[in-house]
Amino acid sequence: MRVRLNKYIAIFLYVWCSIAVSDNPALSSAAQLFKVLGHESRLRLLCLIGDSPKTVNELVERTSMSQPLVSQHLRTLKQAGLVLAERQGREIEHRLADEHVSHVIADAVAHVQEPSPAELSPAEPSPLESADESAGEEHHHD
Repeated sequence: MRVRLNKYIAIFLYVWCSIAVSDNPALSSAAQLFKVLGHESRLRLLCLIGDSPKTVNELVERTSMSQPLVSQHLRTLKQAGLVLAERQGREIEHRLADEHVSHVIADAVAHVQEPSPAELSPAEPSPLESADESAGEEHHHD
């Protein structure tokens, strides 16, 4: 699933970047958002933070990533406006900036889990179509 999700994001980015983004600032911003979301580790961090606010140490434990790597990804996510940091006593908790972030990720995951058109079997003919075909065969004479 990870590979398919990254492929989905890469394809989506290609399409978005191929559009004349210079004509629409919102498209340019959306393309930048998808670039940030295009890294699997950042998606994993966003999913964990989406469940509940987490400290860097909690994220390190949950992901098995190094502390510097988690901090680097969080910095990128904060710069993109996807994550907020709040001091809670001696710890800093990270949370999603808004629910749109979790919706984008959930939609991407749902999309890649759907069967592609090539994976779907051809539609079975309806009983009416089958009856029409067999009737046509019975009346055909050489």
